[in-house]
Amino acid sequence: MERWARLVGLLCIAASAAGFGAMPILGKLAYAEGVDLPSLLFLRFAIAGAMMAALMLWRGLHWPRGVHLWLLVAMGALGYVGQAFCYFAALQYATAGLTALLLYLYPVIVTVLSAIRARQRLSPLRVVAVSAALLGTALAVGGSLSGSVLGIVLGVGAALIYSVYILVGERVTPAVGAIPSATVIMLAAAVVYGLVVAVRGPAFPVSAAGWAAVGGIALLSTVVGIICFLAGMARVGAADAATLSTLEPVVTVVLAAIFLDERVGVWQTIGGAIILAAVIVLARSAGRPRAASPAAAAESRATP
Repeated sequence: MERWARLVGLLCIAASAAGFGAMPILGKLAYAEGVDLPSLLFLRFAIAGAMMAALMLWRGLHWPRGVHLWLLVAMGALGYVGQAFCYFAALQYATAGLTALLLYLYPVIVTVLSAIRARQRLSPLRVVAVSAALLGTALAVGGSLSGSVLGIVLGVGAALIYSVYILVGERVTPAVGAIPSATVIMLAAAVVYGLVVAVRGPAFPVSAAGWAAVGGIALLSTVVGIICFLAGMARVGAADAATLSTLEPVVTVVLAAIFLDERVGVWQTIGGAIILAAVIVLARSAGRPRAASPAAAAESRATP
């Protein structure tokens, strides 16, 4: 039963990586149709939040309350907003390749912090898998790896914020469910970006193609991405979920080659192969069987 739950978790994380990996491609299409970044992020979370709220009403799910509610609000209003700010600000002071690589330090950070929190030693296999995933990411993102000190600080800041987001989500999601968790996170982020758009003024898409790209980001790169990640993390843990998420740049590179005619180099191919190898190693290593907590068991029953 536990191996089956782990397999479901791995598939959820893979689906999440595919959704998030498609976002840069859809984002380029949206930018080409007149939308700016604050407006795109507001539409992304507002549309996704509305879809999730409707799904909650249809399924009769309960809204989180008390401490769990405020933690989820913080994950959206501070975690997602802070991570996005640091990431996009870093792009102004460092190359895209270095910024992406710094962000993907988060699997290492999450793995180490999870081990410290649980007071467990990292197995050699896990260390090798995480290191290989980081190396594969460095090769997959490609490009020049240069930037100022401020750019590096902002890039590392994005990774740290996202790591804390994942660790908080690991504790909250099993208690309230993936769908309610994702709904609150999206709506909280939408409120923050809505305030930014209200101050700066909106720049929404000017064509049907632009709205289609925004809709794809809301559905695939937000609803599917976040729900599948939270549901998968509840089954495989934060450390493995973070490492498996390094599939995202592989998906992005492949989709860019298919839809944007971007060339895939030899080193990107090697990097993708290394990431896939690391993912396969983690997928095949179920670890020692352990009894699931009541909260995790409830999450497993409540989440499709």
